[in-house]
Amino acid sequence: MTKHDAAAEQYTATEHVAAVEHGAAAIVRPSTLAWVRRQLAADEQIIGIEALHGGITAEIRKLAISTPDGGTRALVLRSYVDPYYLALAEESLTGEANTLTELGATDVPTPKLVAVDATAEHCEYPSLLMTHLPGRTALADDGLEARVPALARQLVAIHALRPAERPRQYVTLSTPDTAVVPQGADEASWAAAIEAIRRPAPSSEGCFLHRDFQPGNVLFAALPSGAASAQITGVVDWAATCWGPADLDVAHCSTNLALIHGPEWSQRFATAYEEAGGTLTAAEDERLYWFTRHALAFSEEVDVISGAWRKAGRADLTTRAVELRLDAYVRLLMRDGVMARG
Repeated sequence: MTKHDAAAEQYTATEHVAAVEHGAAAIVRPSTLAWVRRQLAADEQIIGIEALHGGITAEIRKLAISTPDGGTRALVLRSYVDPYYLALAEESLTGEANTLTELGATDVPTPKLVAVDATAEHCEYPSLLMTHLPGRTALADDGLEARVPALARQLVAIHALRPAERPRQYVTLSTPDTAVVPQGADEASWAAAIEAIRRPAPSSEGCFLHRDFQPGNVLFAALPSGAASAQITGVVDWAATCWGPADLDVAHCSTNLALIHGPEWSQRFATAYEEAGGTLTAAEDERLYWFTRHALAFSEEVDVISGAWRKAGRADLTTRAVELRLDAYVRLLMRDGVMARG
């Protein structure tokens, strides 16, 4: 009997029904469920499974757990199932587990690590189990004025962290030659953008980076419409943490904001980051290098990224709509740079 066959015997009818009630996409594979159950207290049970949308690299499931006192609690299961990302799973999950453990002693609101099986020794696929944080992602245009300063303050706090062991050095995978120019885009602006990132990356002292800090990985408390402030309840997806220039994280979040809400929000976030005490590289051409690199990197996966946003509720962000915003953003960068500086 294989380990998966043995685990299948522990896949209870209650768990199967709970998964089916939330649709086929919410089903967790038998060996993985058995592993999760071994992390629970003796009198706890999995009573519901819900697929969480918005992720690209992994399947994410919210598990409802009944507790001995008659209450419930929730855990989150991340599993790498896509063949492309399986090759990255062990390093990513091990790094995330270490980061969650280290950040548990800080003020940054992160999930608590419950268990990790980075090599799929027990699970069907490499998996990580963590606590569930309150709040929800916010991708709507409504309330953005309040959320942007909150995002900036949170990122400044992350960059101020000094872990006992410095994480790996950052890497960038996109190149000038892998950029995909959208149909009908401003050719002169794109040619200038591609040329701008052909030079070597600017040097930097570096800091602790989340490396995927963006609205889809930040949870907000529900507040009345029109509230003047926004409260962050959690920052998730710490699989890519590394060490590098703060501009990397700022440019990444700025590009997300530009494509979700409009190009002008990139500059507004960069300004909010500095107003919150963050420091970007002083030279305009160096700032522009990082922001342009991220814009061009997004060009390679517009369909994938926009698909994740649509699953998260932004049906208007079709692939073509995002391509048009990306073109407008690249034109803005080539015309005005990153932001006006006082």
